[in-house]
Amino acid sequence: MIFPGAIATVFIGFAVLGAYVIFGICGFGSTLIAVPLMVHFYPLKFVIPVIVLVDCVASVRQGLRLRTGVNKPELLALLPFLLVGMVIGAWVLVRAPGSVLLPVLGVFVTGYGIYYATRHESVFRIARWTAGPIGLFAGAMSTVFGMAGPFYVMYLAGRGSTPDQIRATMPVVFSFTTVGRIALFAAIGLITRDVLITAALLAPVMVLGMWVGNRWHARFTREHVVRAIGGMLTLSGLSLLLRAL
Repeated sequence: MIFPGAIATVFIGFAVLGAYVIFGICGFGSTLIAVPLMVHFYPLKFVIPVIVLVDCVASVRQGLRLRTGVNKPELLALLPFLLVGMVIGAWVLVRAPGSVLLPVLGVFVTGYGIYYATRHESVFRIARWTAGPIGLFAGAMSTVFGMAGPFYVMYLAGRGSTPDQIRATMPVVFSFTTVGRIALFAAIGLITRDVLITAALLAPVMVLGMWVGNRWHARFTREHVVRAIGGMLTLSGLSLLLRAL
């Protein structure tokens, strides 16, 4: 059985709560916040299936709520490549040792954090063909680290999607990818009894976080939330690097 102590349980509960408040506000960011914090207490190969299960419920719920604003042409362009990338990522997750994945995750998260903390709102237009490489890479990263939201945002924004379209499309993307990852994880034996129990315990925390985030959506500008995510990710990624060392 893999269960942390009382203090760690409270910490993880607040981490997941905060992650889904962010998700409710922005339409992404839950795994970016939750995964780096949870891997201080759980192995990465345990955390990813847990968060995928919790994310599946959150994404479907949010996707149904915001379904009228989805950018369907860009969603359909991404999906085939995402599915192939997810299969590649599942192979890497099974084969790569945790001692390698943890510092890579630390670098990955720290890089994300610095980017988000310092980014500007200027957006470069990108061609439709970029759905291929972006989809493949994002699909692989979503399976290995549970983190691909920024790549989806980059593609959708670069294709001219409005902030409301991005907020509506992201949960639908996550719905497809989480269902696919659950199937992959079940096939390779990562969906264990402990994973199911932990996901079930975190589900009410996720629902509360989503409720708060949806209510707070209009109170914060997206720019402020994104910069806050950047600061949290930078600190979280550096803590993972220190732990790996």
